[in-house]
Formats: sequence, C-alpha cells, structure tokens
Amino acid sequence: MVTLAVPYHLDERLPALEVGGVPVDREVTAPLPEGGPWQRMAVLYERVAEAVAAELSAGDGAAPLPVVVSGDCTTSLGVLAGLQRAGRDPGVVWFDAHADFHTEASTTSGYLGGLPLALAVGVGTPTLPTMLGLRPVPEQRAVLVDARDTDPGEHDLLERSAVVRSSVADLDASALPDGDLYLHLDLDVVDPADPAQVPDLLYPAPGGPALDDVLAAVRRVLASGRVVAVGVAATWHHERGAAAAGEDLVRRVVQAAQAVRRPEPPSRPRG
Repeated sequence: MVTLAVPYHLDERLPALEVGGVPVDREVTAPLPEGGPWQRMAVLYERVAEAVAAELSAGDGAAPLPVVVSGDCTTSLGVLAGLQRAGRDPGVVWFDAHADFHTEASTTSGYLGGLPLALAVGVGTPTLPTMLGLRPVPEQRAVLVDARDTDPGEHDLLERSAVVRSSVADLDASALPDGDLYLHLDLDVVDPADPAQVPDLLYPAPGGPALDDVLAAVRRVLASGRVVAVGVAATWHHERGAAAAGEDLVRRVVQAAQAVRRPEPPSRPRG
C-alpha cells in the first residue's frame, strides 16, 4: 500500500492535512497557475494522475494499492485518470452523504465539489475530464452508497442515469460492479450524531449510518480483492482544530486497506 496526500480543497491549499499518524509516502502538490478553478485543478490533478499511474505501473506482480487522501471529492477525477493510464478500467463505489451528481447547469450554489461523480460518469460539461484525458466510467459500473442529502437537480439526473444506488447496510459483493474497483469514501457519509464522527464537517448530513457500519461496508468492498485504489475525502474544517477525530477516521480506513490482496496488473505483450 502507498499513501498519497493531496493537501487541497478544490484549488485551495489547506493549512494542514493529517492522516492519523499513517506514514505518507508522497505529498502531491503543484504550483497552480492564475485562471479559473477547472484550469487550476487540472494542473494539480495531472500530478495526482501521474503519481497514481506511476505507482500502479512500477514493478512486477501484484500492484501496490494507492490510498489518496485529500480535502474534497474532486481529486477522485485525477485518481481515475491515473488508473486508466495504468491500464485499469475501474468501476466506482462511492460512499458519500451527498450524491455529488450536479452539473454546472443544475447546481444552484456553484460549488464544484458537488460535481465529481457526475463528471466521472460523463454527465455534465467535461471541462476537467477532457483536460485529464479521463474516459467516462459507464454509469452502470458506478454504485452510489448512502447519498441521503441530495438536491432536486440531482434527483432528476440520477433518475435518468443507470447509476446504482445502495445503502451502507445493503452493500455486499452482489452490488459491486465487475472488474477493477475504485473505492471512494467521503467521511461525511457517517452520521454526525455518532460520537466518533468528525465534529466540524463542512457539510454535515444527519440521519446517516454509524462509523462502525461504514467501516464494515468498506471492508466488504476491500475483501473483494478487486480494489485498485482508495480515495478518502477529509471534508472537515481543517483550520478549526477538528483534525484529531478526523485523523482517527482516516487512520482506520487506511488500516482497513492494509494487507488486502491486490489485483494483478494487466498483462503486457512481450516483444
């Protein structure tokens, strides 16, 4: 397993991003240019894609499992681009209290962190995916887990899509897409009423599952042996001292990913 830290929320550098005492193998940063947020994030996520692809392409035998920890969910687009560059064709298992299925036309807030799952499956204006060379994941190979806090625009988009919906409790092997998997976990999926949850989330959503239930579901996905990368979105107010509880959650997720059997890399022609 290799741990990559991306200390950003969208295109803004975070004051700190701790991963619960887990050794970080690499911190991914980039000097971001002037310009719009998509252009700035494209520069950063190009670095993320390069790092993920390099880890998966190095050496023989079972590939390492990249665990990418960042301050929001859009980093997932860089991870997916890196997986594709390394010859993987991953489905997506997306744990989140929010659907992240807005488009630039449907969002009323303009918050770009509400778009990444839609962009990953080719819904909406593909400005950032095009910059990264990201091919859309087929909608039927994406599983959205929990997503209890969704907006009307997302309801309509999801109803017209083939994205699979699941609760945390119902998620088992039968609900997973075939082939390689990218496991994405936004820590706000846990009910904020759970005493173990981060107390200062950016967008808390009441009524969710308990932490232990989320971790059990994450372990079920990892137990498939088909997870090729894990993304952890540490979506709390990093400047307000909430890191202690958040770091513990990140640490427990990373520990669950350790010692998991890795899928073999794609065979390469000899010549």
